[in-house]
Amino acid sequence: MLKLNGMELGLKSFPNGETLVNGDEILMHMTDFNTIAWKYENDGDLIKLMFVKSYLDERRAKCSLTIYYMPYSRMDRVEGTSAFTLKYTANLINSMNFESVIIIEPHSDVSLALIDRSIAKYPTVQLLDRVAAEVGFRLEQDYLFFPDAGAQKRYSKVNGYKHLVGFKVRDFQSGQIKSLDVVGHVDGGAFQAIIVDDLCSYGGTFMRSAEKLKELGASHIYLLVGHCEKTIYQGKLLESNLLDKVFTTDTILDQAGHDKIHIYEIGGL
Repeated sequence: MLKLNGMELGLKSFPNGETLVNGDEILMHMTDFNTIAWKYENDGDLIKLMFVKSYLDERRAKCSLTIYYMPYSRMDRVEGTSAFTLKYTANLINSMNFESVIIIEPHSDVSLALIDRSIAKYPTVQLLDRVAAEVGFRLEQDYLFFPDAGAQKRYSKVNGYKHLVGFKVRDFQSGQIKSLDVVGHVDGGAFQAIIVDDLCSYGGTFMRSAEKLKELGASHIYLLVGHCEKTIYQGKLLESNLLDKVFTTDTILDQAGHDKIHIYEIGGL
């Protein structure tokens, strides 16, 4: 999905699948300086983005880009013969020469390093206090849990919360979690935990995290993620009794398909 200056573009397709770009629609919303908001749905969005930006370039209209979710952001390094698809995607975006690029909740700093003139915004940090208030989080006895060092780096700067950190071993090619341990000390007694991370797919990491937290005495466990893929409905997380609620944003999901999911509308900030 693409929005130009806040208005969704109704990009359609010819019978053979080629994209039909409605120039009149773009001209209707175009200004001297424009903002394109891109909500990734499939790889075809990259072609549509290129077409719209090229159309604006021909009319010498400046343009910035907001990326709701950076595709291929998990492929932020090369191991063995794996393809550096994040770099290839970033190269394509850079070739469009945007004035600036906002990336919402990037998976790592690699996205920012690869994409020219980019900055990050983190709605999860902004939503944390709100979620904590909704679940009755007690600062003196409850914990935030970061499933890995990446999550700890992104979110541990929030003030006033006690932290626990996960150490996980993942098969890079398959994406499967081999093991997960908890680093940190629990003072004792029952506690609540909010797991904080950038992305939920099937939810395997968070099931393992919740299992470990239950072993340590967690009575209620909540998940707060910036992005939540539709594959969460195909996993076992929602049907388990491990998590009480999943809080996320509308960067990928449009509406909740389960009563355990709550979506905050951020509209690309």
